Amino acid sequence: MAVLFGASLLVTQPAFGDDNVQARQLVEKARMTLESFAGASEMEGFRSLMKDARGIFVSPQILRGAFIIGASGGSGVLLVRDRHKGDWTGPAFYTIGEASFGFQIGGDASEVILLAMTERGVTALLSSSVKLGADVGIAVGPVGAGADASTANLSADIISFSRSKGLYGGISLEGAVVAVREGLNKAYYGKNVNPSDILIARSVRNDHSAGLRSMITKMAGGRN
Repeated sequence: MAVLFGASLLVTQPAFGDDNVQARQLVEKARMTLESFAGASEMEGFRSLMKDARGIFVSPQILRGAFIIGASGGSGVLLVRDRHKGDWTGPAFYTIGEASFGFQIGGDASEVILLAMTERGVTALLSSSVKLGADVGIAVGPVGAGADASTANLSADIISFSRSKGLYGGISLEGAVVAVREGLNKAYYGKNVNPSDILIARSVRNDHSAGLRSMITKMAGGRN
């Protein structure tokens, strides 16, 4: 039944033109989510860890109890820092949900940011699908005034932060699956590309994402 339900979601996916609109809106919403996290007093730990992050995944909205594989409420963008040049590239587009199609999260809707702290974390997110906590290690990031990177699980490949109903906190994303949204990547860049094409080979670029990349650069250092 789960597979059939997932299939029914896929047939309701928007056409190419709508995908482009959705992709652009997702980039703007990701920038706004990042901006709100950056300015929150409870997010000292997040701001500290950003300086060492090798990749960042931003999901502006994950719906509670929603069957979100392929749905906009569970979509996000990934950007990666070049280890040698220090600049940021992207975004690549993904969904975040659970393989059983029943992924639930506290609160009616939550914003989630994942920081990839290791090359293993980045490599895992570049794959077509990765299960957090199984294929790659994940830990909840430190939250609260005075919290910093020293209170985080520094051995984790990925560290998560979230906000639900205006409150910042940590949620467990163990078991969640992050998967590529091929349609949005194609619509945003005008041709079929995978995350490695976008983030490693840098064979495509869309200047629409300049605001998002500038925000990340301002927080994490490096160049646009």
